[in-house]
Amino acid sequence: MVYSKKKPISKLRDGERVEDIFVVKIKKGLSSYAKGFRFSLILSDSTGRSVEYFYWGGENEEEVRSIYDSIRKDDVVLVRGWFSIYNGKPRISTNPPDSIRPLSEGEYDPREFIMPARRPVGEMREELGRHIESVTNQEVRRVLERVFSEPFLSKFSEHPGAVEIHHNWTGGLLQHTLEVARYSLLSAELFPELDRDILLAGALLHDIGKTEEIETTTRIKATVRGQLKGHIPMGFHMLSKIMEELGTEEGVRNKILHIILSHHGHNDFGSPKEPMFPEAVVVYYADEMSSKVSEIVEFVKETRESTEDEFMYHKRHSRNIFLR
Repeated sequence: MVYSKKKPISKLRDGERVEDIFVVKIKKGLSSYAKGFRFSLILSDSTGRSVEYFYWGGENEEEVRSIYDSIRKDDVVLVRGWFSIYNGKPRISTNPPDSIRPLSEGEYDPREFIMPARRPVGEMREELGRHIESVTNQEVRRVLERVFSEPFLSKFSEHPGAVEIHHNWTGGLLQHTLEVARYSLLSAELFPELDRDILLAGALLHDIGKTEEIETTTRIKATVRGQLKGHIPMGFHMLSKIMEELGTEEGVRNKILHIILSHHGHNDFGSPKEPMFPEAVVVYYADEMSSKVSEIVEFVKETRESTEDEFMYHKRHSRNIFLR
């Protein structure tokens, strides 16, 4: 039997019966409670949303441990239980005879746990190609053509842009990159003093480190090296190596690498350097526009479907967002 996802976590309601599939994001420990033994997990779905799960077992520790040990991180599990809001936080609880069990390959479609592309990937690749062809500085163009060649191009084109906050779907990284490029090129039209080729290269290359920072399995998640290093240093080292192999002229090298290092704008936001010339400033704000607008648009779209209220509080931005 093949199980399908019935409802996203965001649409579950207090007191609702749950019989659905989820991905195990985090395994927590097994412990005792008044009536026996329990364990908890963090479960997620394709939206990146998470919910805490509790299995409330009986006094047979070996039986509960056997269920716990059968579940691994990134497993797809079939859960039967109840959804509730406890102390203001969502949770799913299972009390026997309800159960939880990991599914085998073939019992689920892994595509249900990664959101599909919002734009056709082929169409976006063509747009990327047109941007590269528009570059007249041969030093810059050689770098772009080298980076966006196979097999990297295919990986970059299908990659999500983030784990949860924005563009967290198939092709999201390329979509975000093209949005940053469009905002940047608009700036070049408004300010002819800008070096269009350096600006466009910085926009197209700023997030290449995300191909190493995050990965997709049954969910989008950070890699170990990604958590330890971050996509900015990783992208810097990837591009530095390529430029060294190509013998890229030092001025071009320094400017494009600085854009990568500074594209989060502030040291507190993860940038080792803050923008020090106009093109770097543009890429920083273009990146902000793409990511922040996407985040709010997705929040409104998702929240509007689950409430009749006119406003909903956005935790990350610490303010109410108007939904209507």
